Amino acid sequence: MTIFTTAGTRLYIGGPLAAKSTDFVEADFVGQSALWVEIDETEGLGSAGDTSSEVTFDGINSGRTRRLKGTRSAGTMDIVCGLDATDPGQIALIAAERTKGDYAFRVVLADALPGGTPSERMFVAQVGSAAEQYDTANSVMKLNASLWINSNIVKIDAEV
Repeated sequence: MTIFTTAGTRLYIGGPLAAKSTDFVEADFVGQSALWVEIDETEGLGSAGDTSSEVTFDGINSGRTRRLKGTRSAGTMDIVCGLDATDPGQIALIAAERTKGDYAFRVVLADALPGGTPSERMFVAQVGSAAEQYDTANSVMKLNASLWINSNIVKIDAEV
């Protein structure tokens, strides 16, 4: 088994892509190929992945709470970037925050083996926030964005 660092991972924003009632598959993102724009100067990519809501039932005769799985949420991916007002990816991210629609996102992990291709993650999300952070004199100004993931996460394995 091989592990990898996050360094070298890349985040891209695509064009509008509406959420749907069924899971996305890789083919659903084919139309985004010419639209992907890298969001540069990323410092933190947060986390993403399904979590089930807890549904409880208090049984009177058993005196026991039963737990069931409800709806699934892929969560909120909190992105931190060094603020770059000229970066096309950051400009697209800020523009997406100003709309009410979903956008395609793509994460290309830094896990390619020599001569191979890296794995990828693709999903649909709304940009819930895009806020600037200034902090202190010895700080880099940041762009903090929250991606409200509205789909499953399509995983594409690395290939050798």
